[in-house]
Parts: sequence; C-alpha cells; structure tokens
Amino acid sequence: MNPITDTLVGFGDTSGVFSLIDVALVLLLSFFLTMIVGLVYRYTHTGVSYSQTYVHTLIIMGTVVALIMLIIGSNIARAFAMVGALSIVRFRNAMKETRDIGFMFMSMAIGMAVGTRFYLMAVFAVFILSCLVMMLFKLNLFAKDIHERILRIRLPIGMDYEQAFEDIFHTYLDVYRLISLETVRAGVLQEVVYSVVIKKNASPQDLLEVIRQHNGNQKVTLVLGQQEVDL
Repeated sequence: MNPITDTLVGFGDTSGVFSLIDVALVLLLSFFLTMIVGLVYRYTHTGVSYSQTYVHTLIIMGTVVALIMLIIGSNIARAFAMVGALSIVRFRNAMKETRDIGFMFMSMAIGMAVGTRFYLMAVFAVFILSCLVMMLFKLNLFAKDIHERILRIRLPIGMDYEQAFEDIFHTYLDVYRLISLETVRAGVLQEVVYSVVIKKNASPQDLLEVIRQHNGNQKVTLVLGQQEVDL
C-alpha cells in the first residue's frame, strides 16, 4: 500500500476500537433503521401538524447518535467531553404533539444500540416497536369520544356576558363552563371562551346564529377539535 492508503485504512485505528468499515456499517444501518421509524411515523400520523423536516430530524438524530456512541465507546473521558460539547446546544422548538417525543427517543435508542454494535438488538427493536406502534394506530386504542367543544364569543366591552347568553345556553347546551375572558381589538371588544356540550337535538349552526343576534353581530366560533388547538 502507498502512504495515502495506509493513512486512510489506519484512520479508524486512532482509537484502537473501530475501523472505517465499522463506521460505514454503523452509519448505514442506523440510517436505514431510522428510515423505517420515519415511515412508521408518517403512516400513523393523524391531524394537520405533519412535518417532513421532523421526520428528517428523526433519521439524522438516530444516525448521529450511533456515530457518537461509536466514538465514545467505553472511554469515560470522551463521554464527559461529548456531554460538555453538547451542553452548549439550545433547543427552542416545542414539540407539536406529545407522541413526537416518543418517536424521538425511539430514534435515539436505535442509534445507541447500533453505535454500541448491538446490531441484532437494533433490528429486533425496530421490528417490535414498529409493530406496537402500528397496533396502537390500527386498533385505535385508548380513543375517547370528546363531546365538549370550545365556544368563543366576541361582544362589546360593556355587555354583561354572564346574563346575555344564559337563556340561549339553557336552550342549546347541556353543559357550559367559562374558561377565560380577555379584551381584544385594543380593548374595544371582549372575548369570552366557554367549554360547552351541545344537546343532541340542537344544531351548532342555529346556536351560532342565535348568539350572533345577541352579541351585536360580532364573531362567534365553535371549535370542534379543541384537543388539537392551543387555547
């Protein structure tokens, strides 16, 4: 071999633990396994908050964690050095859905397994975890019918919101509970937010129309999927 080839082949020997073949195997295996995690996430995702960049992050995260674990190995000094280097990173983006955290940890765990050369464990874990997630999705486990809705009403600032809609609520609603009160439009209007349960024989459209007739024709909103809406 010439000196350049010897240098490239011996590059992995600086740690005395892994070679370039090990690096390639770890990176490729972690990449393809986290690709499967990304596909499972895309297939089981519901709602309107799907993000392609988040799936890319899952794949990149798993691959990078695998490389980090390979670099650290069993060296305590490297582990502390890596913790110190990563501690300067600040993550400011909030997760849109709580299940996204689970997929993030899944990707990291797979990267850790591959990076520590538990290849069979990593493959088996991806298969089992993917099957479990698909089961939760297909069987729709722990689903619950939500009858409560969020009702937002805007009305003039001097209007008594406690008495203005009491008769309407008794006619159209089984349950209503005040959640918040705030001023909008630079203090010109006030907005009241209720948690409500509409009667079975009542029409949401009729409810909105009647309220609009009593609040000066201001904006009235009935949120049907409040579990996915930030109040």
